[in-house]
Amino acid sequence: MKKLKYLSLLLVFTFVTFMLAGCGSKQAANNSSEKLEDVDLVLDWYPNAIHSFIYAAIENGYFKEEGLKVNIKYPSNATDPLTLTAANKATIGIYYQPDIVMARANEKVPVKSIGAIVHTPLNVVISLKEKNINSPKDLSGKTIGFSGNPLNIEYVKSMIKADGGDPNSIKSIDVGFELLSSMTTKKVDATTGGLINHEVPVLEHEGHPVNYFDPSKYGVPNYYEEVFVTSDKTLKDKPETLKKFMKAAKKGYEFTKNNPDKSLSILLNNQQKDNFPLIDAVEKQSMNVLLPKMESKDEPFLYQDKKVWENNIKWLQEKGMLKGEVKAEDCYVNLDEVK
Repeated sequence: MKKLKYLSLLLVFTFVTFMLAGCGSKQAANNSSEKLEDVDLVLDWYPNAIHSFIYAAIENGYFKEEGLKVNIKYPSNATDPLTLTAANKATIGIYYQPDIVMARANEKVPVKSIGAIVHTPLNVVISLKEKNINSPKDLSGKTIGFSGNPLNIEYVKSMIKADGGDPNSIKSIDVGFELLSSMTTKKVDATTGGLINHEVPVLEHEGHPVNYFDPSKYGVPNYYEEVFVTSDKTLKDKPETLKKFMKAAKKGYEFTKNNPDKSLSILLNNQQKDNFPLIDAVEKQSMNVLLPKMESKDEPFLYQDKKVWENNIKWLQEKGMLKGEVKAEDCYVNLDEVK
């Protein structure tokens, strides 16, 4: 009996100790959670395949391991990722390399790119295959739809000229958000500003075979389609926070590269169905397009080459898109080089 009594007491003691330890662990976890530093990230749009690595990093706790709590924000207008970070109302945004150069040169917006997400253009000129536009020179004399940004028309003109066509013969129409329907309703012959990883697979999914052309293959310098951007002030005040964010983002990318189906599942669980519902097949095709463009042998994920910035600044100057002088160093930084 004494042994049984002792054993009972031991079991009770062990159970209580275990429960207290559990409570202590929960309390420690809560305390740990309270110590996480908030990082507000403004996406360029609603969640889609290009953001898979971010959601994978959140899901797998990579940001938490770095002491960060990433709060995803969606833009209410196209410039939010730039303007909110510039105003220090967000920590980081996702934006576009050429637009950062123009914002810095033309309006002195105090922002810098801190990492290249996609190392080659996603923006392509798209036409329905039935239009028989088989190369950029075939766009001569055609009506081109674009979405707000006149830079896209400059891309088209450069492409036509490089391919031996007449860039001055085109007619351009701002079709707003109707890039897809403007083609399927025959309002335009082709569009610029659509993406190889979204508009192209969507059209194909809907049964519309297409032709498309990459600007960097026809007279436009290669550029980083999407980059992480932050303000000069955040870069100065919180370099370690930014480095931690990038470290976790890299882990998210490695996970996505090695586990694309799992990453896609995580993304689909985080989609905004009311605003931007995702089609599984489209996002899977998009992922297949994106992953090879997010790193290369010469440029690891998030790395930025000074030459790419210099070439784009020079091209934008030649096209009359820049009002002021700007240097590559004004527009970007590789965080590994920040002391």
